[in-house]
Amino acid sequence: MAIRNDMTMETATTLIYDGSFNGFLTTVFKAFEERLHIADIQKNSIGQNGLFSKTETVFTQMDKAKRVWNGIRNKSNSAIKRIYFAYLSGHKGIEVLLYRYIQGLFQKDGGISGDFSNDLYLKISQLAKSVGREKHRMEAFVRFQYTQDGIYFANIEPDFDVLPLISKHFKSRYADQEWIIYDIKRSYGLYYNLKSVEIISLDLKEIHANSILKSSVFSETEYHYQQLWNDYFRSTNIKSRINKKLHVQHVPKRYWKYLSEKKEAV
Repeated sequence: MAIRNDMTMETATTLIYDGSFNGFLTTVFKAFEERLHIADIQKNSIGQNGLFSKTETVFTQMDKAKRVWNGIRNKSNSAIKRIYFAYLSGHKGIEVLLYRYIQGLFQKDGGISGDFSNDLYLKISQLAKSVGREKHRMEAFVRFQYTQDGIYFANIEPDFDVLPLISKHFKSRYADQEWIIYDIKRSYGLYYNLKSVEIISLDLKEIHANSILKSSVFSETEYHYQQLWNDYFRSTNIKSRINKKLHVQHVPKRYWKYLSEKKEAV
């Protein structure tokens, strides 16, 4: 019996991009335009493994990324927000999940947008919701400390990459002062120079948590204000009425080391 070697079988492709959201959107454009059979989409910092696929490097092109963004937004305004939030989750394999999700959006029958019975839609929605919760927590729990250089500084360690989502909030709320919010888990931060917000990277020698021990980095005035805040916090709390379980639910312990009102607790 003769064995037929089917050379028409399509080879799967793994696309490698620079790790930015615009880079990801560019890969989506390429995959759609060239009608590629996608095996995986990986950041260039990840070890490439394409045993049964060919790999291609995709260079970010803003015009193509914008076309994908606008195309999704025109299809569903809520979908583009959901996709961006889910992307910032950093979930393993999020790129391929989102690519499949975007494919579903553009199906002729209206796609999977809003279909909670679809496992893929449900997964993306859950990830986006988790990132949204972390965004709101960061906006509530960031505590700045005034440095000797006249800049307000705050460390954060969010579960997800929410810095791009909280930039607008802090720029609006603290428009009259210079500040830095630094994500020590991802080694980058936001610096507001009274005009615009810049992305920066610092060589931190220590993590500046709100500890009882003082640091020479911060001004003495800062510690006076922190003491006043702690005194106020203690005086307004009635111990007999504290619901510790509910309190921890709203203010998880992982944030305590950055909250000045929790100094004595940590």
